[in-house]
Amino acid sequence: MASLVIAEHDNKILKEATAKVVTAAAQVGGPVHVLVAGQGADAVATAAAKIAGVEKVLLADDPLYAKMVAETMETLILSLADKYDAILAPATTNGKNYMPRVAAKLDVAQISEIIAVDNADTFQRPIYAGNAIATVQSGGGKKVITVRTTTFKAAGEGGSAAIEKISTATDPGMSKFVGEELSKSERPELTSAKIVISGGRGMQSGDNFHMLDKIADKLHAAVGASRAAVDAGFAPNDYQVGQTGKVVAPELYIAVGISGAIQHLAGMKDSKVIAAINKDEEAPIFQVADYGLVADLFKAVPEMDEELTKMGYK
Repeated sequence: MASLVIAEHDNKILKEATAKVVTAAAQVGGPVHVLVAGQGADAVATAAAKIAGVEKVLLADDPLYAKMVAETMETLILSLADKYDAILAPATTNGKNYMPRVAAKLDVAQISEIIAVDNADTFQRPIYAGNAIATVQSGGGKKVITVRTTTFKAAGEGGSAAIEKISTATDPGMSKFVGEELSKSERPELTSAKIVISGGRGMQSGDNFHMLDKIADKLHAAVGASRAAVDAGFAPNDYQVGQTGKVVAPELYIAVGISGAIQHLAGMKDSKVIAAINKDEEAPIFQVADYGLVADLFKAVPEMDEELTKMGYK
């Protein structure tokens, strides 16, 4: 059984999510090939070739793939699908965009956001906002799988896969990339940060989020928010952590003024260590927290900031 992994990248840097999907693909069955579709993405292909366990890297270099538009990606992947028993991609915005089209065209059921591979055709995936884990078995036919990368370790380096340039697929002409607006920050990306500090409705206003910014700058952390905080206008949409936001699994997750609704827990409960600050001792967040502080955040957060300064964090 051969597996094809669709690389996640920005044409310059290969995202760590790709190495995590390679880990899942190796458990499904090898050999494992990686598809790098982009424009001027030679450096990405070279990085993919160094991932342990990758036998071959397919490089489709064309302006068509400068951005991962769903229709163009679908056409390219389908042109390669006959050679593979399983096609895997990270459950990122890109993966969630093009993989359902691939599954539909192949007339198979997509297996979404797997968190474990039991064997070549049996997988585990969260349901009910992560409150239950379903074990699903795929029937015959190709497997189209998206992987929740927070639950898989990244495959190491040390590989020396061959890089094969492949011909590009035809442009379906159904859509085109027009533009994008990206938020710019010196802080690490939310989904890859080792430390995340998030605020909830308890922050009371967007101005109060600056308290979290100070902590984040000292700890080199990313700032997140609950859906309640985003809906209230306290924080921008790209801060949202949860079932309908971003799924994170940092080394340390600090929840400030977050009650711990099911939808939020679904996006952060895989964090290695969870610390929570909330004045309500009955808040559900304390059920998953490793460390909990029942306190007024407007007193506790400045005290934390002061203590970090004393410890030499700047």
